[in-house]
Amino acid sequence: MNILYCVIAVIAAYLLGSIPTAVWMGRAFHGIDVREHGSGNAGTTNTIRVLGWKTGIPVLIIDMAKGWLAAMLPVFLKIAPPGSAQMTNLQILTGLIAILGHIFPLYAGFRGGKGVATVAGAMLAIHPFLTLACFGVFLIVLLLTGIVSVSSMSMGIAFPVFLFTLFDTPSLLFKIFSVFVAVALLITHRNNIKRLLKGEEKKLFRKKEPPSL
Repeated sequence: MNILYCVIAVIAAYLLGSIPTAVWMGRAFHGIDVREHGSGNAGTTNTIRVLGWKTGIPVLIIDMAKGWLAAMLPVFLKIAPPGSAQMTNLQILTGLIAILGHIFPLYAGFRGGKGVATVAGAMLAIHPFLTLACFGVFLIVLLLTGIVSVSSMSMGIAFPVFLFTLFDTPSLLFKIFSVFVAVALLITHRNNIKRLLKGEEKKLFRKKEPPSL
């Protein structure tokens, strides 16, 4: 294993993760810092609420791409044998670094998002079928509740549950990583949980009020 390539991959993963997509797009196209509005989170959901779908969808795609690219760096650099536990472990490492970069971005005063899209992108690179199953959970819960935070936490919890029951991996670290992701998403959504308990969490899809007569 090339230690120099490992260092390069880790640094590149953090720099990728640190790209504050929502912040930069908000400033470039709307002249505002999305973190100063709505929930104050530099992520897809708050971007959609504050700036609309046309800005929110590109933010989602780019944030997922950050995680995917970061987790693919060990593959691109051929640091370990393809499909080996060592390669999976390195992908987890660079994926985690990108997630930390998203939450604590170098380019935006270390105030970022919750990392859900970046987690999804990293998972898609490491274990595509497991990720698609988790996406299914996200979509089903979102359609049933209309609440993104509940959908994200459900997806996070489904990750280790599906991995331990329906899928397999040669990497013990990946199993540990799945539990870490579930716990981390619950921690980063602690304010959402408080609002849910108070019945104050907003839905992504709002019903239109009937016109007054």
